[in-house]
Amino acid sequence: MAKSLSHTGSDDPRLSDYFSEPLPDMTSVNSPFVTSPTTVFSPVQARSIHDGSDSGITTSSPTSMFSYHSDNGNESVSHNILHVPPHPRSSSGLSGRLSQTSFLSEGGKSEDPLVFVEEPNKTLFCNLCNKVLNDPVITSCGHSFCKRCVRPDVTCPTDRAQLNILAPNLAVSEQVGGLLIHCRYGCKLSEDGSGYVVDSSGCPGTCKLNSRKDHEDNCDYAPVQCPNNPHCPILIKKDLNDHIKSCNHVKCPHHKHGCEFHGTQEEFDIHLHECKFEGMKDFIQRTDDRLTDLAEQVADKDEQIDFLRAILSTLSERFERLEKDNEMKLNLLGETNKQITSELVDNRRDIEIIHDELNHLGGRLNMSLQMAGAFDPQQIFKCRGTFVGHQGPVWCLCVHGDFLLSGSSDKTVKVWDTTTNYKCIKTLDGHNGIVLTICVFGNKLYSGSQDCSIVVWNMDTFEKITSIEAHDNPVCTLVSARNMLFSGSLKCIKVWDVHNYQLKKEITGLNHWVRALVASQNHLYSGSYQTIKIWDLETLECVRNLETSGGSVYSIAITSHHILCGTYENCIHVWELDGFQQITTLMGHNGTVYALAALQTPSGTKVFSASYDRSLRHFES
Repeated sequence: MAKSLSHTGSDDPRLSDYFSEPLPDMTSVNSPFVTSPTTVFSPVQARSIHDGSDSGITTSSPTSMFSYHSDNGNESVSHNILHVPPHPRSSSGLSGRLSQTSFLSEGGKSEDPLVFVEEPNKTLFCNLCNKVLNDPVITSCGHSFCKRCVRPDVTCPTDRAQLNILAPNLAVSEQVGGLLIHCRYGCKLSEDGSGYVVDSSGCPGTCKLNSRKDHEDNCDYAPVQCPNNPHCPILIKKDLNDHIKSCNHVKCPHHKHGCEFHGTQEEFDIHLHECKFEGMKDFIQRTDDRLTDLAEQVADKDEQIDFLRAILSTLSERFERLEKDNEMKLNLLGETNKQITSELVDNRRDIEIIHDELNHLGGRLNMSLQMAGAFDPQQIFKCRGTFVGHQGPVWCLCVHGDFLLSGSSDKTVKVWDTTTNYKCIKTLDGHNGIVLTICVFGNKLYSGSQDCSIVVWNMDTFEKITSIEAHDNPVCTLVSARNMLFSGSLKCIKVWDVHNYQLKKEITGLNHWVRALVASQNHLYSGSYQTIKIWDLETLECVRNLETSGGSVYSIAITSHHILCGTYENCIHVWELDGFQQITTLMGHNGTVYALAALQTPSGTKVFSASYDRSLRHFES
């Protein structure tokens, strides 16, 4: 014996207030697809907008018919439409037609009425709620159900397995989304109130389920409210323009300023010529614009105030933290001061003892010197002044007359007075990179830089003469001899004419960076990776190779009898100048030996070395 789902509702064709209530006789459906009794709510009875008659539309619907039967054949559920529990929503229509309706699902969410153009395939229905699948998911049993139907207390109606969601069923979701349905504004309540059927007087359009919103948002049968008066009857969008022409509630555009006119469009046209506000509309408009601007300014100020309050709150918190930190630091400072004071007293006592010992030693030294007789004044070196002014490390030095010249990482060459006040008298600014090397020939200064150029300066005026685009890589070292300027860079040495600054020759074949160049009367000495090359200044040909160890050669010095080179690996190698035999290796530095300088004194030759370990060392031959 088949049980049919039925629903009893009011037959009143007028639109009534929104309501929904359970039927007095709730029907339980015991089918393989329903696991618990379902409470069916009565549909909304909507208030109609009549054209003078109260006749209802009873046109038969072409809505598809479908039914389910239980496995044992004893029970069946018959449907003439897709049935979901109805729920009231705002509605309107003409001649008893509902133009907008929705339902409440069991979860309490609003659902739109579904009236399909053709009967959906039974595989697209959820076996738990007997509705077309909504947001279908695949569960652990292999079947697909609505996502909202899968709950911890529900089992699969087919194999009674516990349900766990594995993944969304995108294929079924696309199939459901492609089903054709009637527009909601082309549907009305069925005569028995159990669902919705097609309304021949409503929207004739159909659309795919997944695109219904696009259609219904622009549907000409959608209900709209008269913009003139909320008491006008609900209209459909396509009739709005005709209604406005005959509406008795047209307002004057100046009603917000106090005009109380209401009437038809024709009366409005006449009123507009007589309205006292019309003559002031420009002033009113300017006033409104000004008020709008002021309102925006006030809103901006409010935002600024809120922002400043937030900043003030943050600053207050930071101030409190700083106060606590300062208090702790002051306490610690007080304890530290006490400790320092105590240590200072002890140090003063020790200094007095050391001072007495130094005086005693000084007296003994003076006696020894008097007994030893005359001594070489150049054996004692004292710091007589400090030159301060560069904004970065100093890379190179050069002496010209009474001037000391220095090149720095701050991209400048500074000229210092060594005779009186040790002050900078000129800053030469012409490079875009670190000044790595400088040299003087005649009255010209040459500076080489990381920017791959050589700048020529006049030593009389300290003005820039020209700039030479010398190399493709930084200019590491410069030296001049016999009216030639030699510049060293990566694997090459370039020879320039000191008068016209033209390139005379490029010497290649070197194995690495040329970081050291020194010229004697007849030869040029170049240092690169574990090699010193000796070049003839007449032919500019290599006449000797000196192989060394310790990595790249960073500095070279030539004395009357020796060749010395400082290397990357902290040592200084020494060769005989005549036989080119290596005679010794000087150790002592803990860093790369960047500079070597030889000084001839009456007592012999002195060699000074400068290293990355921040020390200067003195060697005597």
